[in-house]
Amino acid sequence: MAHDPVCGISLRESEAEAAAVHRGRLYYFCSLEHREVFESDPELYAKNVKALPIQVGVMGAASGYLSEEVREQAYLVGKAIAEREMVLITGAAPGLPYESARGIHVGGGISVGISPALSLDEHRYVYDSPADVFDVMIYTGSGLMGREIVNIRSSDVVIIINGHSGTLGEFAIAYDEGKLIGVVECSGGIADSIPMLLEAIGKDTGAFVIYDSDPEALVARLVEAYVESHYKHPSVFEINQIEGRRMPRG
Repeated sequence: MAHDPVCGISLRESEAEAAAVHRGRLYYFCSLEHREVFESDPELYAKNVKALPIQVGVMGAASGYLSEEVREQAYLVGKAIAEREMVLITGAAPGLPYESARGIHVGGGISVGISPALSLDEHRYVYDSPADVFDVMIYTGSGLMGREIVNIRSSDVVIIINGHSGTLGEFAIAYDEGKLIGVVECSGGIADSIPMLLEAIGKDTGAFVIYDSDPEALVARLVEAYVESHYKHPSVFEINQIEGRRMPRG
């Protein structure tokens, strides 16, 4: 349950009439007028409520040949997330997830690594994965594939860059669960195959996909889309009040 920072009324996030982002955190309003009041002096009203930061998941190749250009794209994605004071979620893997975490670290932002391991020791020495640029480590003990579900469900917005089979799995989960998805165009791998995949899938899940080759522009467009409408889609499940059970969309 959220609270409108202008009037204090309680409201369910997905039923808010409007939303706005300030310093990476999302605020909900009972009316468009209250959003306008908030935006006239956000520092004044933001202190009235506790707002959570937008969590952006970056999914990409952890191994194989990765050009300097695609590494730089991942780094710039992380840096763009930091500049907007949002939180980065990755699989705490080497390769492109690491580059994005390095970008947010340099930019002074916060990163969360979702590990497949049971502990830091297993993370480093069994999965041969880094931990040095992450502010928070979550040890799932779920293995590489099990971790993908936590990656996606912990992310409000998902960005796909390059990628192999693991990234394909993450994209499939994100799409099937109606997430807002950004794709770094011309980054190779799975990212470049997504238009073809969507044509083959042929299923409306409520997911929305945005393409851009410019990491900073992509992050900006995703934030705009999330604040304008996609915050109303917090879950792939809808309550079936007749049968009293949760039913998936699509």
